[in-house]
Amino acid sequence: MDKLSARGRLLILIIIDSLIVAFSVFICYTILQPFFEGYSRNLLIVNSIVLLISHHVFAYIFNLYHRAWEYASVNELLLIVESVTCSIITTMILVPIFTAHPPFFRLYLITWMMHLILIGGSRISWRVARGFVVGKKQKKKPTLIVGAGRGGSLLIRQMLRSPEMGLEPVLAVDDDLEKRKLTIAGGVKVQGTINDIPNLVNRYRIKRIIIAIPTLSANRLKEINDICNSTGIELFKMPSIEQVLAGELEVNQLKRVEVEDLLGREPVELDMAMISKELTHKTVLVTGAGGSIGSEICRQVCKFEPERILLLGHGENSIYLINQELINLYKDKIELIPIIADVQNAARMEEIMHTYKPYAVYHAAAHKHVPLMEYNPIEAFRNNVLGTRNTAVAAKKAGVRKFVMVSTDKAVNPPNVMGASKRIAEMVVQSLNDENSETNFVAVRFGNVLGSRGSVIPLFKKQIAAGGPVTVTHPDMTRYFMTIPEASRLVLQAGALAQGGEVFVLDMGQPVKIVDLARNLIRLSGKTEDEIQIKFSGIRPGEKMYEELLNENEIHPEQVYEKIYRGKVKEMSEEEVKKIIDKLNTHFDKQLIIDYANEHFSTENN
Repeated sequence: MDKLSARGRLLILIIIDSLIVAFSVFICYTILQPFFEGYSRNLLIVNSIVLLISHHVFAYIFNLYHRAWEYASVNELLLIVESVTCSIITTMILVPIFTAHPPFFRLYLITWMMHLILIGGSRISWRVARGFVVGKKQKKKPTLIVGAGRGGSLLIRQMLRSPEMGLEPVLAVDDDLEKRKLTIAGGVKVQGTINDIPNLVNRYRIKRIIIAIPTLSANRLKEINDICNSTGIELFKMPSIEQVLAGELEVNQLKRVEVEDLLGREPVELDMAMISKELTHKTVLVTGAGGSIGSEICRQVCKFEPERILLLGHGENSIYLINQELINLYKDKIELIPIIADVQNAARMEEIMHTYKPYAVYHAAAHKHVPLMEYNPIEAFRNNVLGTRNTAVAAKKAGVRKFVMVSTDKAVNPPNVMGASKRIAEMVVQSLNDENSETNFVAVRFGNVLGSRGSVIPLFKKQIAAGGPVTVTHPDMTRYFMTIPEASRLVLQAGALAQGGEVFVLDMGQPVKIVDLARNLIRLSGKTEDEIQIKFSGIRPGEKMYEELLNENEIHPEQVYEKIYRGKVKEMSEEEVKKIIDKLNTHFDKQLIIDYANEHFSTENN
């Protein structure tokens, strides 16, 4: 039954309706015959033929057959009423015209009622039978719905009409006491509040929990996740109603609650007009465009429809992937130019800047793995410092209006080479900003980005999938986190705010313990800490126990925009920065770059 083709189901429905309509006139007349006589058999046949033709005409007009199978509901029953009524009235008008015999109103009335009962009943019967057969084939998971509002009702109806989801709505919970014991949809009752979830899971043997509250805040989501963690049940959430109504997503496209959802951060609203002024119909260059941050910056930039976007990167595979992704979305709107180039090649960067003359440059190309750069310090210097200088100088010569460097919180009091190289890169960018320059140079500093290639999240997920253990360096290790889209959007906003020489710092919220992050990931995977153990491996080379966004001398209390602060970092002249780079370039030393980054300048070093 579930595997019938659309054509097969349509044919069966037409046959069923035809039989009902063709014989209903005779059946109804038989019921009335003891009391009313005088209708000939030929007259009944004419009525039957006209009624059959008119029924199928109006069934086509009301699109009755293409709605009947999957969505037998009140709306479809109303369509049946309209179609049957129109066909009866049409027959009642036409037959007297053809036969000169007055209409038999009682016959038409009882025929109308029989059509409604039998045709409507055939739809409901199919729905019930299909649900029974599919339900027997597919074992459904008892499901608890969090939220008894509009979202919960939509979700329950979708679950009932979509057996392929494999979910059976058993009960709902809601903190609104007025909804207690309320039946919201499909006979599903509100059985308690969110705090009652652990008890209800045990009582009803729940296997899946779905959050159906579209307006749920990030903090409240975290609280619900903490409550559900004790149950060991997978936690999902439905898409927003806005996305469903807009046709972007279906109600049944459930999403697992991810660790990104648990940061407790509310989405920031961007100044779309300000950013649009900077990007729309402009040429934009993104370095490191194939990386996790760079590729997301490209996606965000494209939403503002620049005239042209240059996707620059050293790795051809990553550039190919982001280029193909954007072509599929913006092929007819934006000129996309993939460029394979190394930022360490000064001549190549000048050539690109001179050829395309971009309005804005977002410099995301960098080496960012702290322990790896401890083993390869010279490469961190060459890529992060020299590469930044090459790109920034080339941008200045080409008259680029905005240059935005993506920096890191690891540039604050850096004890490692990666952080030191990024701090000196900040110095480079700041030093190039002068009164005679057409280019506004700015650096944007933020913490760890969840899901990026340098993040611990992919590593933890692999370890969990392998059965553990999950390796955490230290129980007290903390980091700031934000999502890739949030970081990228704030980079665009900071670029629009740039007037030249600033180091913007993004508000990262509260720091998160890495061990807590690991625990959340274990629970979200449906496992327990007894099944997946956490092992402490010790602090790696170059790592800090905690990160800082600003040191004590850099704190500027005023926000220039929501979640964006201006750091009061020490500015250095272009000549001073050039001396530092020349020294490192000729006599590179790992400790020396760290000392320079921390502004420990000795006579010997100079």
